[in-house]
Amino acid sequence: MKIAFGVDNFGFELKESVLQHLRELGHEVVEVGSTDQDHLRNYIQVGHDVSELVTSGKCDRGIVVCGTGVGITIATNKNKGISCAFVNDVWFARICRIVNNANIMALGSSTTTPRIANDCIDVFLGTEWGEGLSPEDVERVHGEVQMLRDYENEYFK
Repeated sequence: MKIAFGVDNFGFELKESVLQHLRELGHEVVEVGSTDQDHLRNYIQVGHDVSELVTSGKCDRGIVVCGTGVGITIATNKNKGISCAFVNDVWFARICRIVNNANIMALGSSTTTPRIANDCIDVFLGTEWGEGLSPEDVERVHGEVQMLRDYENEYFK
């Protein structure tokens, strides 16, 4: 899988662990955002750049990191076609894929340990939309996500 990955200036604590983990799993990573202390980008820029890679189809999914995970979640969700979920445990990582079809996962470097972040990544990347749901529940969650997309299309005209 091809993953868009970006951190802001507060996301460095998770950066190397996440990058190493993704590469060990065999994923191709497109890195945007802050690369070192001399090349810093804020969470709004990072969220936009990762969103562009995902919505353009250049990447399959995205992972973004800021200090708490909250700011970058909000900024990333301002982009059309994006469903970014803040995740801090594997249950959220699974549910945001099954129910919400999240295409980007946000982590907080001050709220999540590298081990938990990597466990969340495994679940987020390994879970499909509607996985394990009854046919009735799949129809319901697909309808709800479509309602969000319809609203988004109307709003972004």
